[in-house]
Amino acid sequence: MSFVWTIAEQHNGKLRDVSFELLARGRKLADRLDTRLASVLIGDGVSEEAMQRLIYCGADEVYSIQDPRLENFICESYAKVLARIIKTYMPSIVLAAATSSGRTLMPYLAIKVNTGLTADCTELDIEEGTGNLLQTRPAIGGNIMATIKTPDHRPQMATVRPKSSRPLPEDRSRQGRIIAVSVTDDMLDGRVKVLGYRKDVAEFVNVEEADIVIAGGKGLKKADNFAMIKRLADSFKGVVGASREAVDRGWIGYPHQIGLSGKTISPRLYIGVGISGSIQHLAGIKTSEIIVSINSDPDASLHKVADFGIVGDAFMVVPELQRRMDARNGGVR
Repeated sequence: MSFVWTIAEQHNGKLRDVSFELLARGRKLADRLDTRLASVLIGDGVSEEAMQRLIYCGADEVYSIQDPRLENFICESYAKVLARIIKTYMPSIVLAAATSSGRTLMPYLAIKVNTGLTADCTELDIEEGTGNLLQTRPAIGGNIMATIKTPDHRPQMATVRPKSSRPLPEDRSRQGRIIAVSVTDDMLDGRVKVLGYRKDVAEFVNVEEADIVIAGGKGLKKADNFAMIKRLADSFKGVVGASREAVDRGWIGYPHQIGLSGKTISPRLYIGVGISGSIQHLAGIKTSEIIVSINSDPDASLHKVADFGIVGDAFMVVPELQRRMDARNGGVR
């Protein structure tokens, strides 16, 4: 009972990026425990080539549970399937993403298999001597970090924030097994059917998936000044983010909040404007490829982790950036 499992996610037969992010987490834990890492894939229509990518990115085994009745995520059916194979293979650790489906599935599954669950983890490690999974997550509104373990029950289960780690590079020399798991009627729950999907567009902003994020903080001084952040983000074809301070002051809505109490992001470019850089905020942007900080305080924490730091008044720097972006994009302002 020592295997490490990660739960892959798919939609319409396509693997989601978080499946590979989880493998990077799982690989580290499996190596610490000197055991195998498996990716568990439930769905329908996922190609063998896609499953092979899971092996190239860290998995030793892929448990493929494919059935037309599992094409769409249904918590009850997915939980019954996982509970059955957990009983069969007895993994020590099961990790899933803290996505909408992961946050729905894992608490339900934890009850089914009589174990604990730590949700929304930002760090994972193995305790020396015991092999217990150390699960670190924000607590008390993100003001402290709590490390939790499940010493008395197995498997140990956790959900991990998307974008909190990068996938491992593909290694096409890696060898592994794809294990097809048969689905029987008693592994399914027919009480729920998916009729379709509707996107909730009210105040929707996909900060987590954006390639470019322009974020504003307390240094913007008032809500009206987020207009210049929005315009700059539009020029970059990016989205608007915000610090917790800005959201708490009511300057912008919670869907834009970045940090331990908001969203974890991993864009190609992150620009923080008037953001000092609390520990909680830095944890939410640490995997960004390029970090730019604009702040009048030379000692701002965000400057210390930034690839490029601009010490200056945001109300002078941002308009100048905007002027240059307008010129680049063929504008006249």
